[in-house]
Amino acid sequence: MRFAIVTEKGPRSCGAYIPDLPGCVAVAESLAEVPKLITEAVVLHLEGLREDGLPIPEPSSSCEYVDVA
Repeated sequence: MRFAIVTEKGPRSCGAYIPDLPGCVAVAESLAEVPKLITEAVVLHLEGLREDGLPIPEPSSSCEYVDVA
């Protein structure tokens, strides 16, 4: 499965979340750490859903950028 990730950089840390998996988040000290940590979070989140007998949501979010003058 392929999920869209939203990454944010704050003043002291970075974070990421998966819009299609509410509650699935990761926090890191740098942007370089985010991909590894959010991937681990997704794996654990999906395992938890399976263990609880809950459905795995189909990925439906996408990401695009707009240029503004």
